[in-house]
Amino acid sequence: MPDPRSHRFRELFRRNKRVLLDYLKRRVGPENASDLLQETFVRAIRREDFDSVADPPAFLKQIAINLSRDFARRRDSEAKYFVPGDAPEDISEPAVAPDALYETEELARRLLAAIEALPPKCRQAFVMRRFEDLSHEEIAARLGVSRNMVEKHLRLAMERCRAALD
Repeated sequence: MPDPRSHRFRELFRRNKRVLLDYLKRRVGPENASDLLQETFVRAIRREDFDSVADPPAFLKQIAINLSRDFARRRDSEAKYFVPGDAPEDISEPAVAPDALYETEELARRLLAAIEALPPKCRQAFVMRRFEDLSHEEIAARLGVSRNMVEKHLRLAMERCRAALD
C-alpha cells in the first residue's frame, strides 16, 4: 500500500506541474525549466513540516520563484566572469614539462620554508601584506607596532624570500 504522504505529493505534482513549468519556462527558459521544476518538488519533499503548510500550491510557487531568482543571479554572475566560447574543453592547456613542474614545486617548497622560518611578527606582517592585501597602517595597528617597524619586517621577509629562491 502506497505511503499517504507520497500519494499527496504525487497528486500535488500532477495538479501543479503545468502551472509551475509554464512559469519557470517564462523566467529561465525551456532548457532549464524542467530542472528547476524538479528542484522545486525536491525541496518541498525534504521539508519535514510540509504537511502543515496551509496552501501547498502557493508554497510550491514561492519555491519556484526563489529558485528562478537564484538561477538568474547565478547566470548574471557567470556572465560577468565567463566569456562565451571559453568552455573548459575549448581552452587548451599548455603542456608542462615534468622537469619544469618539478622546478616550480621545488621553488614553492623553498619559499614556504623561508616564510615559515621568519620571526613570528615578521611572518605575520608578510602574510597580512601579501595574502590579505592590508596596508602598512592596518598591519601596524593589528600587530601593535609602528609603521616603520612594519616596513622593516617586510624588508626582512622579502630579503629572505629572495635568498631562498636564488
